[in-house]
Amino acid sequence: MRDDCVFCKMANGEIPVDLIYENKNFFSIFDINPLVDKHCLIISKKHFDTFLDIPFELGAELLDCINKTAIKIIEDGNFEGFNILNNNSEVAGQVIKHVHFHLFPRKEGDNFKLPG
Repeated sequence: MRDDCVFCKMANGEIPVDLIYENKNFFSIFDINPLVDKHCLIISKKHFDTFLDIPFELGAELLDCINKTAIKIIEDGNFEGFNILNNNSEVAGQVIKHVHFHLFPRKEGDNFKLPG
């Protein structure tokens, strides 16, 4: 955990969040600045700067959190699909230096274009 990291503060309960889903090492929440309806984030509970820093042993839990979050969002919002985006390092658009994944629910004709 890092004292100055907003996602670490969420993970340890310093900043309250409304969880969509969580398991031992990951949790999901709605993005506070959504680019589409129900845009959400999948965040590691432990501090890792980028995707490359996540230990292989956590891979199944990461996929579990992405999967369960996507299913819930798609079913609750009657969406037809989704995109997943992960920015790694500032040059690639990473704003918060704590690994996280964006999940963008999609519907036919939504005209949404992935950022970047």
